[in-house]
Amino acid sequence: MKDYDVLINPLATEKSVRMMETENKLTFIVAKSATKNMIKKAIESMFNIKVKEVNTHVRAGKKIAFISLYPEFDAMDIANQLGVI
Repeated sequence: MKDYDVLINPLATEKSVRMMETENKLTFIVAKSATKNMIKKAIESMFNIKVKEVNTHVRAGKKIAFISLYPEFDAMDIANQLGVI
């Protein structure tokens, strides 16, 4: 699976924006078959950043990934690059 097949789209809800600001986390809807390692590698290669931790959650038939970044990388900058904010 290619990197661009793993990440479907960023999630921009009120809660996810607050997590970007306070917890330095990105939120993406990802492919159902994507593993945590696949998500981590896709984020790191596509945005040239280091991922600290990946948590996933399946709800309403969609798989959501919460990606924690190291402090030297800013989640808000990545959101600006994606056009989410």
